[in-house]
Amino acid sequence: MRQESLFENEAAPAEKEDALMLRPLADRMRPETLQEYAGQSHLIYPGSLLWKMIENDSIPSMIFWGPPGVGKTTLASIIAKQTNSWFVTFSGAASSIKEIKELMKEAEERRKAGQRTLVFVDEIHRFNKAQQDAFLPYVEKGSIVLIGATTENPSFEVNSALLSRCKTFVLKPLQDEDIEKLLRQALNSPKGFGTRKVFISDAVLHNIALFAHGDGRLALNTLEMIVSSSPDDLDGVHVDEDTVKQVLGQRTLLYDKKGDRHFDMISALHKSMRNSDVQACIYWLARMLEGGEDPLYIARRMVRMASEDIGMADSRALEITVAAYQACMYLGMPECSVHLTHAITYLALAPKSNALETAYFAARDAARETMEEPVPLHLCNAPTKLMKDLGYSHGYEYSHDYEMHMTDMECLPKRLLKSKFYQPSNFGSEAKVQKRMEAIDQTKAVIRKNKNKHEKN
Repeated sequence: MRQESLFENEAAPAEKEDALMLRPLADRMRPETLQEYAGQSHLIYPGSLLWKMIENDSIPSMIFWGPPGVGKTTLASIIAKQTNSWFVTFSGAASSIKEIKELMKEAEERRKAGQRTLVFVDEIHRFNKAQQDAFLPYVEKGSIVLIGATTENPSFEVNSALLSRCKTFVLKPLQDEDIEKLLRQALNSPKGFGTRKVFISDAVLHNIALFAHGDGRLALNTLEMIVSSSPDDLDGVHVDEDTVKQVLGQRTLLYDKKGDRHFDMISALHKSMRNSDVQACIYWLARMLEGGEDPLYIARRMVRMASEDIGMADSRALEITVAAYQACMYLGMPECSVHLTHAITYLALAPKSNALETAYFAARDAARETMEEPVPLHLCNAPTKLMKDLGYSHGYEYSHDYEMHMTDMECLPKRLLKSKFYQPSNFGSEAKVQKRMEAIDQTKAVIRKNKNKHEKN
């Protein structure tokens, strides 16, 4: 559906106060300037690229990518108020190709008349290929400036041709401190609860911030629900613990995703997996997810577990954990809980080996002690005659030119010859890896023996 402005209510100068207060708190509290904008300090600060582009009204086509409630639509709202362009919005869930083509025709007429059209597309990931293609030629010739907002990875959900013509800005979940600041602004602002006295503790505001999990809109909606459900007398609104518990549930009060319990539980999950305890793994996973932990944090830790504790014993573990991470990005909670369960169960059942971690640490220690060692000349490229004359690449043996596609050529610095960093275990697929390494050593020994015999003759 097309409309001339997604922010018409906010732009109406004569809007009555009672009509304002009928709107949801999150909508009433939407920032109107860059100075009021909360969060995204990696993108929005005085002098940043995005800040200057908005202030100077030099907006290119852009994609705002981030989870719900982090300020994507708010940025579009701020741009709408500061741009000199004709501003039109679309909803990716309801717009037809016919509507898009009508808009493009109007935008082209405005371009010929010297006026730019700025198009905001909410949920652009919901547009199909044909809908997205309808924008492409007009973006290319400058008839429109496109701003798309998406919760999905634009690499997969936005046509590559369109994506290549847009600057992508990644918006992150809001920090708990940012959300607490939003909540306090809502309590003090006339647009929020500033005309009423609300008695609410800092601890409750902190728990709302934890509950919101980086989503500013959810935090404000939660605050509104708590305040509207609390006893109201002549002194003001008194937020009580029972109301908070009913709205938030017990989980936020029992799990601090930045405190000791957070680290204790990920430790419990990791050690249960290492000990092949499937039941404990699923339990600790559920404890973390139900407590509000970021599923992507758990997924990242699982990716590490796959190589740290399993490695070559079952290389599929890495594939499955990476796939689980991607599933979490696509779906989010609560849907991705089953994918994390799939991944942690696979890790728990897989054969275990820490040989790769041990190998890296051993190589790291050796590297730190031998940082001054030069690369052997026969392993260096020789792109110039001078380098060839100095011996670069001399003696290099191209493996594919030899019968077994390998030679006995040494590839370590002299001080580290015969070093053994990786020592495979006998578990799972790593037993096959061990046999393969032994076969390689035997083949090189034969090659070396034949070479010595040939040199003697």
